[in-house]
Amino acid sequence: MTEKSLAATARDVRTDAGLARTLRNSVTRLARRMRSERASTDLSLTQLSVLGMLFRRGPSSVGELAAAEKVQPPSMTRTVNCLADLDLVRREPHETDRRQVVVHLTDTATQVLAEDSKRKDAWLAQRLKDLTPEERQLLRQVAPLLERLAIA
Repeated sequence: MTEKSLAATARDVRTDAGLARTLRNSVTRLARRMRSERASTDLSLTQLSVLGMLFRRGPSSVGELAAAEKVQPPSMTRTVNCLADLDLVRREPHETDRRQVVVHLTDTATQVLAEDSKRKDAWLAQRLKDLTPEERQLLRQVAPLLERLAIA
């Protein structure tokens, strides 16, 4: 980043509106870059997102997955069907409501996610090495705030 663009960013973040715009742009660019670092796979971003959600939250119903992804249940059913065809998820009957199914990750999916995370983490760790110790410490302080913004 050039001195001129750093100065412009410092000026822009002085107001809440400028901070919002700068964060949106920066997070969008970082997310795009992280997506480009994903392991070579034929999985869509939606499919990877569902696998990631199952990894973080554990087994979930199709309805819970649809709500979390903000899609209609029939769309999520199609996504789950594709993932099941690829042996990345398995469906089991719900313990108390036999009309529902619970979606679980397979060992294959766990491996796919681990490889994807490893690749992205390696890229980001390399980028963090370019920062000063003080800048990395600042990011350690900011990371929980970004997490709060992301889950709000």
